[in-house]
Amino acid sequence: MNKKTVYFLCTGNSCRSQMADGFLKQLGGDRFEVFSAGLEAHGLNPRAVQVMGEAGVDISGHHSEVIDPAILNRADYIITLCGHADEHCPAVSNPTAARWHWGFDDPAKVIGTEEEIMAEFRRVRDQISERMERFVAEGK
Repeated sequence: MNKKTVYFLCTGNSCRSQMADGFLKQLGGDRFEVFSAGLEAHGLNPRAVQVMGEAGVDISGHHSEVIDPAILNRADYIITLCGHADEHCPAVSNPTAARWHWGFDDPAKVIGTEEEIMAEFRRVRDQISERMERFVAEGK
């Protein structure tokens, strides 16, 4: 079976795109080749690593990457997870690529106690998990 390539894009490739990457590799790694990147590389957010670990997904070995034009132009699905990336994603020369925007709040922008910040990371993680489950089940 030919795996479809999925490219998750976010501004800094530190939280949301990393979580989506981790969940899709776990849920559909047999059907999808999964990559994530950002317009910039901000480093992997340790809170994202922590909440993903709580959900049974280890992303501690992931690295924050910038968009690779070669992957971008061969991807079957290009999915932006934040508005900034959606607005600034480079042009794609692959006319058959599905390009979708699935916006999620940025948990790294929350200001509050550590408990409040972690609650937001968990909320966004759970939303991303649900979206990945739907994508694997329905292909959209």
